[in-house]
Parts: sequence; C-alpha cells; structure tokens
Amino acid sequence: MRDVTQPPAASPAMLLVLLGRRLRTRMDDALREQGLSLRHLSALGHLAGLPGLSYSELARRAGITVQSMQSTLAQLEALDAIERRSEPGRGRTAELHVTPAGEALLAKGRDIVRAADEALLSALGEDEGALTMMLLRGLRAVD
Repeated sequence: MRDVTQPPAASPAMLLVLLGRRLRTRMDDALREQGLSLRHLSALGHLAGLPGLSYSELARRAGITVQSMQSTLAQLEALDAIERRSEPGRGRTAELHVTPAGEALLAKGRDIVRAADEALLSALGEDEGALTMMLLRGLRAVD
C-alpha cells in the first residue's frame, strides 16, 4: 500500500508530455507573432533542405494528411514564403521551393527554437544539460 503522505512517483512519460506542452505553447506564441506555426516552420525546413518535395512527401514527413499540408502550403504561398515552379494540375508533382522571404521566416523560426533550447538547457546545469541531450537523443527511437 502506498504511503499517502508521499507524492506519487513521477511518470517519465507524463513529465515529457507536460514539458512538451509547455515548450510547444511558448514556441507557438512566439511563432504566431511572425505569422507562423510549427507546421509552417516544419514545411519550410523540409523544403529548404530538400527543395522540390511534393505535397505528399511533406505530409508524410509531418504526419498529417495531404489536404492539411496543402492548406499549410497555401498559407506559406500567401506569405510569399514558398513558390511553385510547376503548373498546378491534377496528378502533377508540385515543384515547391523556399523564397528569400521564406528563408527570412525560417531564420526567425530557428531563432525561436534556439531560444526555447537555451531556456530549457539553462534551467539545468552544464553537466545536466549535456546528460539530458544524450538521453533525449537515445529516446528518439521510442515508438
């Protein structure tokens, strides 16, 4: 029987979820000021690294539907952050590329992510930060 005077043992999964929510909220708020979301930032990052990716491939990488990715990309096109270098049409592969305006948005987004990283790691000591990074890298394979 558990001693009710002691707090319950912390669940590592729940701690990560709670921390993730807190970080996501902070990053979403900062990105929103730039007219972006994490979904926009992700699409820009993928396209900057691999120009010409299709809607389907971007959706697969983001774990969302093609329709959701089309909406995200339409928003980025409206911001002049990406351009299509192929004619639109059924069955055609879209040649999507990041524009200079998109590169600037991507740089601002990366600054926001960097600031979140720094805030997180500064809450830990140097040794604890290094250990945390090592452990998180090891957890990437968790399904």
